Amino acid sequence: MASLHVYSVLVILFLTCGAVMATKENDQIIRENNCETKMGLPYVVEASTSIFVTGSISNKCCGKLVLGKVCHSALVNRTLENPLFKDISAATIIAKSIQTWNNCLALIDSPSLSA
Repeated sequence: MASLHVYSVLVILFLTCGAVMATKENDQIIRENNCETKMGLPYVVEASTSIFVTGSISNKCCGKLVLGKVCHSALVNRTLENPLFKDISAATIIAKSIQTWNNCLALIDSPSLSA
């Protein structure tokens, strides 16, 4: 019985440490790639609002968003780790994140914008 208790504590400790490490990893990726600086805070907010709330994003923000998939993924993952978003399905958010990314890529690659 005691070994079950010790095992449970170790599992909880492992999961907690993993979550803390994931947060540090995303923060480090964001910092090392200057993600918030490259995109600009207003565009980070707009992209997040698009993914988490409205589903729409401006052409100008799309141009900033597609500067880097690494930044996009790290910002979404960091937001998912925020307790404020604990009630939102991670799978839904990831799907919306991919949809926003793909929509922006299509918009940026559109011949009408290139002309």
